[in-house]
Parts: sequence; structure tokens; C-alpha cells
Amino acid sequence: MNESNKVYNVLFLCTGNSARSILAEVLLNSRGAGRFRAFSAGSHPVGRVNPYALAFLQQAGHATDGLRSKSWDEFAQPGSPALDFVFTVCDSAANEVCPIWPGQPITAHWGLPDPAAVQGTDADKEKAFRDTYVTLDRRIGLFTSLPIAGLDQLSLSRKVARIGTS
Repeated sequence: MNESNKVYNVLFLCTGNSARSILAEVLLNSRGAGRFRAFSAGSHPVGRVNPYALAFLQQAGHATDGLRSKSWDEFAQPGSPALDFVFTVCDSAANEVCPIWPGQPITAHWGLPDPAAVQGTDADKEKAFRDTYVTLDRRIGLFTSLPIAGLDQLSLSRKVARIGTS
């Protein structure tokens, strides 16, 4: 990955592609503009972006036009962007089946509980989305600060995996 002006393509995967992966896509596209291009997808997309995710992103000042829940199959088609990184954000601790991405991108698991699964009041749901956003924002900040072009693949792989535990 020793290309200093390269724009890195990053895919965030989860099961439904309605909340966590959408938040991560928006955050990386915002924080990493010019260096990263983020996408999101799901192994079993629900077909719509969670309304709490959309509302939270809008309140945080992010554009939400064009966001949609989509299948990871779109990224396996001819002409799809070549992926440099694939991060799963599903919560394996909650017995979710996390998708596995074949191929050569650097992969890591950045698991988080699903805020879309939170039951309770609107305030409870909003808090779950806020907590998820804050954790993803911290992880993406760490990721975007990595000297990617100066690291060998093994070191880079270890560093992005470690981010998922922070």
C-alpha cells in the first residue's frame, strides 16, 4: 500500500446495512475526504436506512442524500470499486452472523451492538445511535491518522484490527 496519493476504497459491512455500516460510511467520507472513499453494504440488507440513523446524521450536520441499504453483492460485480479495506461492524457477541469478505483487501472486525435493535423509548434509541456514532467516530479518527502508505501490509492489518478493540 505504498502509494502516497492513492484514494483508498473502504467497505463497511454488517448484516442489515441500515445503521452501523451507514454511520461508518458517512463518517469516513466526511473525515477522510480526499484520502478515502467509503461504502457500506449488508449480507442481508433490510432495504431501508434506519430513520434514527438518518435523523442522527442530519442533526450532526451530515448530508444523507443517496444513502441506501444495499447488498454486498453490488461490490462483487464487474466494474465495482477495487476495495482496499473491508471492515465488519456487526456484533458477533450478540450472535449476529458477520459477513466474510473474500479477496485481497485488508480486513478487520470492528464489532458494535446494533443500535437498530434497541427497544425502549425514543430517548433510549437516540442514545444507542449516539453511542454507536461516537465509537465509530473515534475508530475512524484512529484509522484516518494511520500512515497507510508507510506501513507494510502485515503491520497495517494489525493496526486496523487493533482499532476494532478501542
